[in-house]
Amino acid sequence: MLQFMKKHAKFFYIFFFLIIISFIFFYVPPADEPGTLPVIEVEKERVLVDEFWRTHDRLRESYRDVYKEKFDAEMEKSLNLKERVLNQLLSAKILYLAALDMGLEVTDDELREVIMAQEAFRRDGQFVQSVYERTLQLNRLTPRYFEAKMREDLLVGKITRLIEATVVLTDEEVPQVQGNEALAAQIKEAVINEKRSKAVDAFVESMKSRFKVIMRAELIA
Repeated sequence: MLQFMKKHAKFFYIFFFLIIISFIFFYVPPADEPGTLPVIEVEKERVLVDEFWRTHDRLRESYRDVYKEKFDAEMEKSLNLKERVLNQLLSAKILYLAALDMGLEVTDDELREVIMAQEAFRRDGQFVQSVYERTLQLNRLTPRYFEAKMREDLLVGKITRLIEATVVLTDEEVPQVQGNEALAAQIKEAVINEKRSKAVDAFVESMKSRFKVIMRAELIA
């Protein structure tokens, strides 16, 4: 059960990274294709149907990597991945707009560092500009579009970490385990991860009333 708690908590923290990586292989369809319909709109920000399904598929594969043969149709149904992804993408857009309102930004140096660290753009341990450009070209992406999306997701990560930093764990909140320091540390990590997740969720909920939100869940039914 402890391992299950830890792995579930972990998915919240890797989710935004999954969004970032998904744009490396994100095909942008022509404007008249169904994939360009927005399943989520927050002010002028949109999440397209195509983007939803690609994020959904990547999250599903991540669960499969963790749970191996245990990840079957029943587990996938119990996880309710569609609703999970829809809510997380909505949260990401709200966090992004909130970060802009707070005056947060991602510098060019921060963006460059993250891009240059991506394995998809490296050869023999080094970033290669031609590989970067060719990879984006093969996936029908322009550097301008890709970097804008990367900057957006990094900004979401930045405000998320700020919210998490406000979380304080008291001794009363951690179950006491005598004689097993490793187990005690694992329990404490699971508890604080859950508390951080709830803090971010609470922040998102508090911000929803400030933005015009349109959800079209029927598009991914």
